[in-house]
This record gives sequence, structure tokens and C-alpha cells, in this order.
Amino acid sequence: MGATKKIAIGLGLAGGALLTAWLLSGSRGRKTKDYLVKRADDLRKTLTKDKNSNDGADVHYI
Repeated sequence: MGATKKIAIGLGLAGGALLTAWLLSGSRGRKTKDYLVKRADDLRKTLTKDKNSNDGADVHYI
């Protein structure tokens, strides 16, 4: 891996860390956590509903 790729990956990781620190600091922290929890719950409900749904797609041969 070249030096340019390593620098690009490092800058990407550092930028992500700075964004995360900014989003979770101060008054934004509580809003960000609430948003993430809400989206995680929505995703969990969607995945559970899809997994347990019985839409009749199964073919039963006699």
C-alpha cells in the first residue's frame, strides 16, 4: 500500500473521529444519542418483522 493511500485512510479515520466527538459533545450529544437509538429500534423492528413474516411465498408440494 502506497504512502498516499495510508495518508488518505488516516485522514478519513481522523475526520470520522472528530465528527463523532463533535456530535457527542455538548447539547448535541443527547440529541445524537436519541436519534441513533430511535433509528436502531426502527431497524430492529423492521428486521424482526421481515424475518417472522409469513407472506405465503413458500410453496408446498403434495
